[in-house]
Amino acid sequence: MNNAFSSNSQIGVVSTFSELINTDFKGDMNALCWYRNLDGDFQEIVNQLILKENITEVFPEDLIALQLSEKGNIAREIILNDLQLLTDFGASPSLNLLKCYERDDEFDFISTDVYSFHVDRSPIATDTFLCTYHGAASDIVSNDQAKQKILIPEIRTKLKELHDGAEAEFEDFLKENYFDLHYQLQEDAKPINLGQMHLWRLAVDHPKQQVLPCIHRAPKENDGEYRLLLIC
Repeated sequence: MNNAFSSNSQIGVVSTFSELINTDFKGDMNALCWYRNLDGDFQEIVNQLILKENITEVFPEDLIALQLSEKGNIAREIILNDLQLLTDFGASPSLNLLKCYERDDEFDFISTDVYSFHVDRSPIATDTFLCTYHGAASDIVSNDQAKQKILIPEIRTKLKELHDGAEAEFEDFLKENYFDLHYQLQEDAKPINLGQMHLWRLAVDHPKQQVLPCIHRAPKENDGEYRLLLIC
């Protein structure tokens, strides 16, 4: 398949939902992309939805109630189908209309919000699925282009100053506060934007995972533009 992701060893590209869920991560590959060029007007849906908070969950009945053009209806059917496919697979997808996420600005040397490059962690075998239908899209980066922030000496020193327990409990402190999930990019790092409409599956840190978890971040939103994001 000839597209912008095909030549990247971190990304596997598939052409069906079945391939997306049944292809194993291996080696450097910890992101799978169901690559799609979709012919629908997703902006029309965004324009009709009502943002109630910075993040508003949109339910199937909300979509069904919209009065849409032919192109808008195509977009709606695509979203409803994606939600159904993921639900039938056993996932719990959520469709969100997003103005912005909450920022973590408690410390000036480390952040634990989703705008920071991070990995997801789960106690059970699972993956992260996401698709941006409208607005700015997320980024990923290869694991060899980033370093865990807790391993950077100056950051680690400041985290030890925050920790008021025994030395033996320091690693637990880092996990309990999610500091260990966040990464700093190398100077020559080249993040990859996931683009709109493609459905992605990203590797999560869990006990049975065979590859490194996928490092990713939420994008800075475009001024005056809401995102429409499916995630689970």
